[in-house]
Amino acid sequence: MGINAIAHLAAGLGAGLIILGASYGIGKLAAATMEASGRQPEVAPQVRTAMIISAALIEGVTFFALVICMLLAIKS
Repeated sequence: MGINAIAHLAAGLGAGLIILGASYGIGKLAAATMEASGRQPEVAPQVRTAMIISAALIEGVTFFALVICMLLAIKS
């Protein structure tokens, strides 16, 4: 197994872990938002706005990490 194959394997595993982590984080975020909206419906718009901003930040970090994984796979 050459160094290129190991780099491609590492990039693939890294991308998979990134997606799993991001989906877990956004899932927990959405669950907490729904729970907060159910407990206090009057603050639902503020909580929803905060959730959307947080989800966008999580996705931004996810895309950055995926680009790093792709660069590792292409460079090797």
